[in-house]
Amino acid sequence: MKDALNMKIQRALLSVSDKTGLIEFAQGLVALGVEILSTGGTAAALRQAGVAVTDVSAYTGHPEILDGRVKTLHPKIHGGILQRRDHPDDRATCQQLGLPPIDLVCVNLYPFEAEPSIENIDIGGPAMIRSAAKNHADVIVLCEPADYASVLVALQTNGDIPLEQRRSLAQKAFARTSTYDSAIARWLAGQTATEIALRYGENPHQQAILRPDATPPPEANLTTARILHGKAMSFNNYVDGDAALEAARELHAAPAAVIIKHTNPCGAATGAMLAEALAEAWEGDVVSAFGSVIAVTRPVDAAAAQVLKGRFVEALIAPSFEPDALEFLQNKSKNIRLLSLDCPLSAPLARKVIRQINGATLIQDADVNAPEEWRVVTRAILPDDLRPTAEFGIRVGKHLKSNAIVLAWEYAPGQFAILGMGAGQPNRVDALRKLALEKARENITRRGLDMAAVLARTVLVSDAFFPFADNIEAAAEFGIRYIVEPGGSKQDAACIAACDQHGIAMVFTGCRHFRH
Repeated sequence: MKDALNMKIQRALLSVSDKTGLIEFAQGLVALGVEILSTGGTAAALRQAGVAVTDVSAYTGHPEILDGRVKTLHPKIHGGILQRRDHPDDRATCQQLGLPPIDLVCVNLYPFEAEPSIENIDIGGPAMIRSAAKNHADVIVLCEPADYASVLVALQTNGDIPLEQRRSLAQKAFARTSTYDSAIARWLAGQTATEIALRYGENPHQQAILRPDATPPPEANLTTARILHGKAMSFNNYVDGDAALEAARELHAAPAAVIIKHTNPCGAATGAMLAEALAEAWEGDVVSAFGSVIAVTRPVDAAAAQVLKGRFVEALIAPSFEPDALEFLQNKSKNIRLLSLDCPLSAPLARKVIRQINGATLIQDADVNAPEEWRVVTRAILPDDLRPTAEFGIRVGKHLKSNAIVLAWEYAPGQFAILGMGAGQPNRVDALRKLALEKARENITRRGLDMAAVLARTVLVSDAFFPFADNIEAAAEFGIRYIVEPGGSKQDAACIAACDQHGIAMVFTGCRHFRH
């Protein structure tokens, strides 16, 4: 542990509505020699827990006024946050005016989304968050208790956190204030969701609107995304964009790209870099990718943007766009829609899926955190090093319309892509034989790849059980050696026997992933 003399963080301002983890975090900062400033209820909670704290009113020499409406809107607070440590003029000005630096800002906002009201519209909180996020090179900004532990560990270990982490926290902070302001704007517009007219519906003769939820979801979504460039969004753009974003969430842990056509992933891949993932995803179905909607899991850089040169795309959705990438894409096409989520893409969250039918509403849990088993049912086994390939196929297959077949392959060490897919067919034989296998054959041939070498790194994933052994016969005829499916058919024994006859390894997961 570093002593206070080696700490970059000397002074922290804590002012939170949600006090989860507050005491432990503050105690950790104090143990490192950090001076704590705070306001109102936060200061009271800290003092009650025995944490040494200085009230902001005492620090600024100005009392809280207007029933707490004005607490932190003071030059000593914002000058302390916004001063640039490497600017001599900033340092001289702040020394002259008596504005010591504030190095860490931990703020979460009044709970407006849960309790909409005028007095729950936070002013000082967003101002401090935005100031700290703007000056993130010098100030750590925290707006979620989930980040306290990682920051504290870094401070205890190194006396500071890396710039990359500072930038990520700043990105999260601006996303939070954006979501917060959007909720307030919708509430003020009539205390109902604002309706946005779209270009048209599924077809030009159909009118359509977008009606955002009164309370935005916590994860990145299209309704809070910024449209940086391109034509207005249509009904289909939003439907495909949402499908792309939901599929990309499955791959959030890696640089990844998902290409959507008519709500089905026609290409998906991970990569060492985003450009690699995007290029490989496009190869999954170069015909269907024309006029597609794409979602990616990392900020779009120049290399990734170059992958789309000469390729027609309806929309590209990303956590953010680097300036040179944005300029390239804007110059590439006046029509391509570029949507910035303004925050990192997180894993899928448990929520409800709602679908209307004539006269009723259907509601179900989202297909996340499914209880996957892993049971080898054949004499041949699936090698351990192919399990990540199978898991990639399952994650992508969840987002294909049933009946769904995915041929997933490891195109480079530790990187995965769709080789072929079949979706939306009335029967599973056609999805497999006429679509997935033929697309795989086309891709292997077009790219001049060695069939046997590719299939040795390929896993066939089915979203539901095979009802008959004819699917196994078709797979064996093509050269498939590994199959993953839920199991549970009356014909499981016949399918297992067919696999054993052809030397195919088959795994039962015990979990179906229908998507109608």
